[in-house]
Amino acid sequence: MAGGTTPFTGRPSELVGRRIAGYRVESEIGRGGMAVVYRAHDLRLDRTVALKLLAPELARNDVFRKRFTHESRVAAAIDHPHIVPVFEADETDGILYIAMRYVEGSDLRHLLDREGPLPPATAVRIAAQVASALDAAHEHGLVHRDVKPGNVLVAPGTDSDHPEHVYLTDFGLTKKSLSLTGFTSVGQFVGTLDYVAPEQISGQPVDGRCDVYGLACVVYECLAGRPPFRRDDDVALLWAHQHADPPPLTESRPGLPPYLDAVFARALAKSPEARQPTCAAFVAGLRPTPGGTGGLAHPPTELAGTPPSAPQPPPWARPVFHPPGPR
Repeated sequence: MAGGTTPFTGRPSELVGRRIAGYRVESEIGRGGMAVVYRAHDLRLDRTVALKLLAPELARNDVFRKRFTHESRVAAAIDHPHIVPVFEADETDGILYIAMRYVEGSDLRHLLDREGPLPPATAVRIAAQVASALDAAHEHGLVHRDVKPGNVLVAPGTDSDHPEHVYLTDFGLTKKSLSLTGFTSVGQFVGTLDYVAPEQISGQPVDGRCDVYGLACVVYECLAGRPPFRRDDDVALLWAHQHADPPPLTESRPGLPPYLDAVFARALAKSPEARQPTCAAFVAGLRPTPGGTGGLAHPPTELAGTPPSAPQPPPWARPVFHPPGPR
């Protein structure tokens, strides 16, 4: 292969030490259903990067390849302190790749697995930084659609007032790159089931309010120690996102102020029109005010566009409860 590039089959061992475009692969640092992320060395600029290689079947789809490359470049043009900078997005010898800043630290998934529910102040600080990144992307016409703890990187902050610096990653697989709905042009679902919005499940067009829902699911887990919906199988979980009311947050963590239940009920509304219009508006509602109602001047007793009560689930879609501890 020209330039020393080796074909990508998804097996990490055969890529370590090899060259992909201008990058030498050093080690695998993450893996998902659609891509593998490696720590790599940028041979041209002598720096460490995170190199994401997409699954070969995606690279073989002409429509996906063209849209992915275009939209990754749009994402790279967003200069925002809480979006992982994209250095390059291209194709070489049939391999689609993205080179991004390598962030020292961990992701929110590992943080939650290690520490359990977070202090409210920490959860809100993290949420505010993610919300800022998402709203900036929405202003550029990009919808993330896969907001989850694994896509939130938590690096050390600058001082005691800013103990963590948060980055949102995985903007390469966004709305325009794939389709207007929750499915890719090659038939793969985009989104992680614990955090997926109802309109993604039903294949409806999505906009920034889809990310409001995903962010709300993530912050709910940060505070409660579990996502808002938990079921025994994927079909039941999808049903719950579309039809079940989320349990009030204060049931899982009684010490939290009751106004938060209304904030999450709105953000997790089945209809996008009933949610907060932006991610920043959702986070503003989480913060306490002198009246004790968070960012809500008048906490709603009933949300527009939300049915008074959810339909009774069939037995296979009923909630399951797991004992505390590692999952």
